[in-house]
Amino acid sequence: MDQHQKDALASRTLWARLRRQLIRLTGAQDVDDHLHAAFMKLEAYRAREQVRNPEAFLVRAAANSALDEHRRARRQTAAAPLDEGMADTLADDAPLQDEVYAARQRLDRVREGISRLPPRTREIFLMHRLDGLKYHEIAARLGISQSAVEKHIAKAALALAEWTKGW
Repeated sequence: MDQHQKDALASRTLWARLRRQLIRLTGAQDVDDHLHAAFMKLEAYRAREQVRNPEAFLVRAAANSALDEHRRARRQTAAAPLDEGMADTLADDAPLQDEVYAARQRLDRVREGISRLPPRTREIFLMHRLDGLKYHEIAARLGISQSAVEKHIAKAALALAEWTKGW
């Protein structure tokens, strides 16, 4: 085997080793392109300065190239403008204006109904619904039985159901 053949074999072995390292580091599919770009950078850099570890330089330059390409592709995907036809097919999850208006009217109606509840019933109902307290927690805080809490909640629910009937 002459020197040229030995160099070619060493070159293929180095390339294969670098490819494996880069695939493991980046998971990129086009590692050959990144390695080629890294070799070009290495040659340009060697023209100006000495490179102590060319293999490490190649791996880092190729990994940086893969990362830059990944970021560029992600930016292009995120910033891709919509086709005119696509804009019509996108769903708008926001409620319609008349739905918002109707919901606000129902909410105002419920608020008014809550304000008409007896003070103790209103307090217990709001502790349960707004504060998220359980019946036994409300009973302990107010010094009443859990049964009394249940009765106040039932009374409030019935009164509000009647008050909002038809809305």
